[in-house]
Amino acid sequence: DHRDLHSFPTRRSSDLSFGIENRLRQALENEEFVLHYQPKINLASGQLTGAEALIRWNDPKTGLVPPARFIPILEETRLIHEVGRWALGKAIEDYQRWRRAGLPAVRIAVNVSPLQLRSRSFVAEIEEAMRVSADAASGLELEITESLIMEDVNHNIDSLRAIRALGVRVAIDDFGTGFSSLSYLSKLPVDTLKIDRSFIVDMASGESGRTLVSVIIHLAHALKLNVVAEGVETEEQRRELRRLHCDEMQGYLYGKPVPAEIFEKRYLAPIPTKIATHA
Repeated sequence: DHRDLHSFPTRRSSDLSFGIENRLRQALENEEFVLHYQPKINLASGQLTGAEALIRWNDPKTGLVPPARFIPILEETRLIHEVGRWALGKAIEDYQRWRRAGLPAVRIAVNVSPLQLRSRSFVAEIEEAMRVSADAASGLELEITESLIMEDVNHNIDSLRAIRALGVRVAIDDFGTGFSSLSYLSKLPVDTLKIDRSFIVDMASGESGRTLVSVIIHLAHALKLNVVAEGVETEEQRRELRRLHCDEMQGYLYGKPVPAEIFEKRYLAPIPTKIATHA
């Protein structure tokens, strides 16, 4: 599952009665959380352009736990603040390790949860994370859902402006699901717009689906935003997105989220000139 922090509704889970909350607290203490990385690919060149970091829980008793089972509980218990800070630091650490090793230091996108963005200390936490290195910001992008941005749009515009001033890029995730007005969209201090996977799926249903995706891409380009298609799983989708001049894509067609060491071997070393040779 490619979804992460902001893709699941906050809800009290029946799993809590079985002690999963306490297990998650122990998981944080015992460093059982890991980051998996999914590649982002330039549609025109086929080259690797970045990676999305996705939190996974490697439970020593049961193995990898599906995100749907633990991320809502992290939100409910507010542990997401600590786990989110860990994910941010780990992504920066991996980015710097790739640079030191002479590997392509692709920008890593990290999801922002609702509780993190609502926190008045969020910008300060990002600033603190950047202090580890002068080049940390150049390796980081924050992904925030459209619906979350629109909850308190004026406050969030200020927060995003402060984050971008640090040199960190910002992406609107799941675009098309949050019903933002065009007037606000033009004011949002962001760099990238990610088309929600539901629109990519709908392209196969007829001309109306393709037209909608085309409109989103043209709108984003008019606002000078980079456009990424999420959840691309078929060659037909890839060809259509390339025809519509979408900039980048990610999805199972090119790769599922994998542990950092596998991502490095598969996508970073030796340095790939192209991830695929599709026409």
